[in-house]
Amino acid sequence: MNIVDLAKTNVFASPFSQKNSKRQIGFAAAAPASQVEYGSGQFYALCAVGGALSCGLTHTAVVPLDMVKCRIQVDPAKYKNIANGFRVTVAEEGVRGLAKGWAPTLIGYSIQGIGKFGFYELFKILYGNMLGEENAFLWRTSLYLAASASAEFFADIGLAPLEAVKVRMQTKAGFANTLREGFPKIYQGEGLGGFYKGLAPLWMRQIPYTMMKFACFERTVELLYKHVVPRPREECTKGEQLIVTFAAGYIAGVFCAIVSHPADTVVSKLNNEKGLTAVAAVKRIGFAGLWKGLGPRIIMIGTLTALQWFIYDTFKVVMGIPRPPPPAMPESLKAKLAAQNQ
Repeated sequence: MNIVDLAKTNVFASPFSQKNSKRQIGFAAAAPASQVEYGSGQFYALCAVGGALSCGLTHTAVVPLDMVKCRIQVDPAKYKNIANGFRVTVAEEGVRGLAKGWAPTLIGYSIQGIGKFGFYELFKILYGNMLGEENAFLWRTSLYLAASASAEFFADIGLAPLEAVKVRMQTKAGFANTLREGFPKIYQGEGLGGFYKGLAPLWMRQIPYTMMKFACFERTVELLYKHVVPRPREECTKGEQLIVTFAAGYIAGVFCAIVSHPADTVVSKLNNEKGLTAVAAVKRIGFAGLWKGLGPRIIMIGTLTALQWFIYDTFKVVMGIPRPPPPAMPESLKAKLAAQNQ
């Protein structure tokens, strides 16, 4: 049995492929039925494209804020806070200086988005089938965490080389002004290892971030429809559904920023200083230093995460990609619980 066959029997599978199913789809309900089969190769490919657009566009849009955040982490004596960081950068490099690193950001995070969203959908289906329908519902938070961690592991392998170039361009004076100049410079000086020396800290930053991003988002959407939104999801308009998506994304983003920030600081320091190890970087920065730049990062990541989910779900609506609503308790499990309570 292949992945596609497994997907069709999963608790998260498309109701279009299940006869007599009472489950209704949220965003996909607005699109022509069965435009894209859930769990098919086309489904995963389109989710990957949606992820590339979602991550690539949003990270590129906040490059100025990201650069100031990185500079605060690497040189807090010079860049004292976010406002001061912008003033110093513009004074020294002009307004164009705020866009430094946009190319590796766009390419790197587009690659990451392909893995992050595309593999998340695949691993969620795969792990869900391994658990079975009832356990997939009962352990859905663990399922979201495991699927997102697995996806991010592979996504960061694609991101790491571009992240290394981006950070050095933004924080190391005189290193390079363009991706074409910076990429070969690292390769000539340090070989392939120079691109991946920050991979372990990148995993430490991005895997907890992505686990929180997906698990918190999925459960927040579930809670919002259960306790806040006055009517069932299938009765909401597309606009109302996307508002819920944005709100849940922002809530998830705040938590993402907090849990991943210390590792983000270490990544910035590592990519700025040749030969520095992660342990040495932590010792040099100190506990308080690990939290430098948290304020702008909460603003950046909260907005970023909300926009990413908004773009991703909007892309699914436009392309007719199925997106099942939050899972409902299987009838078999309801029957078991009812029998136990008799």
